[in-house]
This record gives sequence, structure tokens and C-alpha cells, in this order.
Amino acid sequence: MTSVQPGDKVLLSFSYCGECGPCTSGHPAYCVDWFPLNLLGVSRGPESGEVSGGDTVLQSHFMGQSSFAEYCIADEHSVVKVSPDADLELLAPLGCGVITGVGSIWNVLKPGPADVVAVYGVGGVGISGVWAAAQRTPAMVIAIDRVAARLELAREFGATHVIDASTEDVAARLAELTNGCGVDKSMDTTAHPAVGSQAFDSTAIGGTVLIVGVAQPGIKLPVEMNSLINGKTLTGVTLGDAQPPVLIQELIGHVGSGRFPIERMQRRYAFADIWQAERDMLDGSTVKPILVF
Repeated sequence: MTSVQPGDKVLLSFSYCGECGPCTSGHPAYCVDWFPLNLLGVSRGPESGEVSGGDTVLQSHFMGQSSFAEYCIADEHSVVKVSPDADLELLAPLGCGVITGVGSIWNVLKPGPADVVAVYGVGGVGISGVWAAAQRTPAMVIAIDRVAARLELAREFGATHVIDASTEDVAARLAELTNGCGVDKSMDTTAHPAVGSQAFDSTAIGGTVLIVGVAQPGIKLPVEMNSLINGKTLTGVTLGDAQPPVLIQELIGHVGSGRFPIERMQRRYAFADIWQAERDMLDGSTVKPILVF
């Protein structure tokens, strides 16, 4: 490892080989070995420190490293060096959920000033996407969720309109806001097929729906095929198609200037309270839990 030295402060993100076509062309999230390196737990050899429980091999490097521990073994590609005075607790979410939300908007959807943007689900990924969209000053940024507190936070992060899916007809409300024309750029973070399908149905002619949420294997997304004739695009993305060292450093700059109020989405928990953090995230009372050792 040559990019960092002992004692450096670092953030962690996903792993990639750095040598394949996607990696060398600036798209490491589409590395040909991305799934084995980040999700499938493929052993990196005896030096990897892989954890076992008796005779059972346990997952040792989710996202290339697994960081629910005081120490971890990380591939150099997963490591992003930051300044010595960086607040690591504040910046920790940048490496996964935040670059996913921001990168998905900036690198894939790329909204312009005339576009209507809708974000379905404003958890950590979605709220980051709302902020990123607002930085491009489109005609509207619409946040959609079932938790009122999240929707209020979305307004702070730049949403011009919010829709409470627990009490409102989302399709009817979107039609009202867009004068029946539909949404130009949509991002679905929910991994719920009914939400993705509804987002596609509410998309404008020539519009795009970006699927960000990760569903269970085998889940199908139903779409009305004839809608594709109208030039609609349904596409997916991994980690915002981001280059972590580049986007993370850019976002650190926005956090430092006060432009990106990342602290407003966070709540910190002692590691012993991990299950409470999970419950608070699931019920929506916390958007981004930060576990502190």
C-alpha cells in the first residue's frame, strides 16, 4: 500500500480491481470483479484475516472490508485518505450511501434546469440524492416517503415539494404537480417493485427512472412495455457510478463549507446500542445512524 501511511486518517468505500476495462475507464463501480470482491465474500487468501466460527467461514469483507469492527483489513482501493483534522464520525457515511445518492444524480440522471426530479424514499441514499439534485437547480425536486420527519428533513436538503405516501395518492399528486406531463428524472431507492413500477408509470415522455435500491434476488420489476415506445428509460446503478477518491474529496469540501449539512441526517450511537440504531433507522426516526466505538 503506497497511498497511505501508518497514522493517516482514512474513509472506507467499496473495493475494485483497478485493472479491468470499467476500472481503467473511470467506472470502478462496474468492475468485472465487483460482486466477488464486495458481496460474495470470496476469500482473498490466508493473509485476509477471514473470520471463522468453528468450522464455518463467516463473511469477512462485505464492501471489500467490513467495518463493524475496531480493526479491519482493507484493499488499498477501498481507502480514501483525508486530512489529519477530519472528523471521521461526521464523514463516515460518505463512502457508501452518500456517494450512491449524490453520484446517482450527478453522474447518471444529470438533471437540467427545466427538469422535474423525484426521489422515492428519503433515507440516507435518498436524502443525499435530494441534496445533489437541488445543487443542479432543476425546476422541481420532489421527495416521496412514508415518514413525515424524513420529508421535513428533505425540505432542508433542498426538496421543493414533498409527498407523504402514507396519506396521499402519489401518482395523482405527481400528475397534479407536473400538469399531467410526468416526472423527467426519477430515482427509486426503495427496492420495492410496486414503487419502481409506479415511478415508471409517472415518468414523462423521454424521461428516466433510475433504480438504486437493492432487492432480494429473484424480485421482478413489472413495467408497461408499450411505455418504452415513448422513449422512457429504465436503468440501474451501482454506488452512484462514482470514483470514491474523487467524489468523496469533493463532498468533504461541501461539508466543510457548510453547503452540505450532512450532520442533519445523522445520529450517533455507542456500538453497544447497535440494535437500537437499527430499530430507529427502520422506523424512520433516524436517517443515518453512526456507530461509535
